[in-house]
Amino acid sequence: MTAALRLEPVPGLSMIQAGDDLAALTAKAVQRAGLKLEGGDVVCVAQKVVSKAEGRQVDLDDVQPSAQAVSLGAETDKDPRLVQLILDESTEVLRQRPGILIVRHRLGLVCANAGIDQSNIDHGGGDQALLLPLDPDRSAPVSHRAKWPDLH
Repeated sequence: MTAALRLEPVPGLSMIQAGDDLAALTAKAVQRAGLKLEGGDVVCVAQKVVSKAEGRQVDLDDVQPSAQAVSLGAETDKDPRLVQLILDESTEVLRQRPGILIVRHRLGLVCANAGIDQSNIDHGGGDQALLLPLDPDRSAPVSHRAKWPDLH
């Protein structure tokens, strides 16, 4: 038997909101698309979708920047409130230059801006940011154990 890799996009997944049951919504979208899951199949979702469902979106108006965040913001040409979120999500700043902060995220990842994203989210009339999931290892199995309809 030859192993193969096949990727199938799942269309029709609605805009995810905080508190949504991501596994159930994904299962319904798979079913509506007429896709058939088989033993050994893997369903992948982007981190951003998990973060949205987990309510990890932050309104920058609710963030009070520290003196360190103000200083790093000036150095990197970044909003000090965003820099504060980056610092809050990180254990160490490794490098900084205009436009970017390279940090060690609290999850152990080394990444730009602590993986914080401001694109493709509803800003609701203000500046918003989306943080990484609190515990991705816990998030993934929860979706795995969800009650999926019989899609075989």
